[in-house]
Amino acid sequence: MDFVKNRKVYFIISALLIIVGIVFSIVNGFNLGIDFSGGTIITIQAKEFIEEAKIRDIFNKYDETVGIQYSGANKEEIIVKSTKDFDTNQMTEIKYDLEEKFGLDRSAISSDSTEPTMGKEIQRKAVISILITSALMLLYITIRFEFMFGLAAIIALLHDVLITLGFYAVFKFPVNSSLIAAILTIVGYSINATIIIFDRIREDIKLQPKASKAVILNSAVNQTLRRSIFTTITTLVAVFTLYYVGVEAVKVLALPLIVGMISGFWSSVFIAPNLWYTLTGGESNRAKVK
Repeated sequence: MDFVKNRKVYFIISALLIIVGIVFSIVNGFNLGIDFSGGTIITIQAKEFIEEAKIRDIFNKYDETVGIQYSGANKEEIIVKSTKDFDTNQMTEIKYDLEEKFGLDRSAISSDSTEPTMGKEIQRKAVISILITSALMLLYITIRFEFMFGLAAIIALLHDVLITLGFYAVFKFPVNSSLIAAILTIVGYSINATIIIFDRIREDIKLQPKASKAVILNSAVNQTLRRSIFTTITTLVAVFTLYYVGVEAVKVLALPLIVGMISGFWSSVFIAPNLWYTLTGGESNRAKVK
């Protein structure tokens, strides 16, 4: 495949996806989960399936807008999410009502509350974590390869983060701390695939000192393409399985991983190498080995 020839098409596709995500995030905002907006999560380990309407009957006097989700093989695990921070008395009343109406044991009901100030702190630390990670990666790649390789890799990582966040903005999936953990995992996964391709580019520069950068780039990407495809497919099979059979806590981590890994494959194969080619001046400058 001629990856250099079609680089503008790849850039346009990625740019459109990022722009759509940014527009949706500005117009509609993100669906912030309890971790960021503050509120209460109540987990109920029921003995059998309980209809949503019956659950709402109990919670309506405390919060009429609660979100209710089911997980488990028979939907016996119920997760109730409220944007309100229930106090001790309210939680005691809720647990008593659940016990009386559905015959549940007190140990089968658990709750977790987050204050809005804590959510803002999580957001701040998440941004700092991603910035520090990117800076350290740029430093390492610059030392190991050269600055332009590092810059191309970091831009590609930013591409993956924006694509994942855009996906959440468009489809209104809840943004929570699991998404932050997934993004950091995606960054590590994506940079690994990109480094392998960059290392092949560097080796081909040594082996083909008279070849053009376009020939070197196409050769390097085509040599590693099968590895990139197989690695992505095998990883996605595992993550898809986790999403399909996992409980809610696993699904909220698996979903962004699926999006990020697909984006990471795209960026490491089609975006990052072409960014290096463009940033180094295309054919106007000869490729050099550090």
